[in-house]
Amino acid sequence: MLTSECLQELQTAWLPHITDAGLVRLVVLLEKGSPLLIHGCFSRAVPMGCLATHAAWHHPRTAHLTVEAGINWLHQVAGLNPATSLVIREWDRRGAHDWEMRADLLEVLHTEQTARQQPGACRSRVPQVAHV
Repeated sequence: MLTSECLQELQTAWLPHITDAGLVRLVVLLEKGSPLLIHGCFSRAVPMGCLATHAAWHHPRTAHLTVEAGINWLHQVAGLNPATSLVIREWDRRGAHDWEMRADLLEVLHTEQTARQQPGACRSRVPQVAHV
């Protein structure tokens, strides 16, 4: 189970800045248990990256970046210190292969997707970009 602090960071700093395409990308990677979604580092080689990196590759301010995309997205877009992000720390500690962690994240991301699809709901607060 995600800690309340981790969940709060996800809901207040991450989700408002993840584009709809970035949200879909994270859901697909988590659902498939994709080897492209890694932990322990921000990226290995394009297209392998952590949660923040995949979100960054779908954000207009950081889509042009490669290995430093996740760090820049966390700092410049989400307003977090990449070294102390509770979501990243938990992701790195538990890893992409932790089924419970993935299920917890998917529950939050699916809830966000559903909320964005409601009539009159505010969809992503940032414009869409092509994905990496």
